[in-house]
Amino acid sequence: QVQMAESGGGLVQAGGSLRLSCVASGSILIINDMGWYRQAPGKQRELVASITRSSSTTYADSVKGRFTISRDNAKNTVYLQMNSLKPEETAVYYCNAQKVYASSGLRYKNCWGQGTQVTVSS
Repeated sequence: QVQMAESGGGLVQAGGSLRLSCVASGSILIINDMGWYRQAPGKQRELVASITRSSSTTYADSVKGRFTISRDNAKNTVYLQMNSLKPEETAVYYCNAQKVYASSGLRYKNCWGQGTQVTVSS
């Protein structure tokens, strides 16, 4: 079974920065795409950024130029550097891994972490 564990959330003032980390564990051989999503109260979960195994990246228009996603394949870890944060970006941030191959031979289509709260005060 694949487990995803996020860390790095917290309270920050508007204009501040946070760095989120997410480690995937569970006898993993390969993780294809990884990403970060967020869900604000009363809103749908939305994609913030994603990164392929070869480090091609995609960003939501609202975060381009401020957020940077990266990954360390050897550590099965994905990061999200968030700069110039805005109050409207207060949300629970979830990491995601897609097409995960484990040493057991099992393939996991979509894996999610429990989420980490990011609160941006004005």
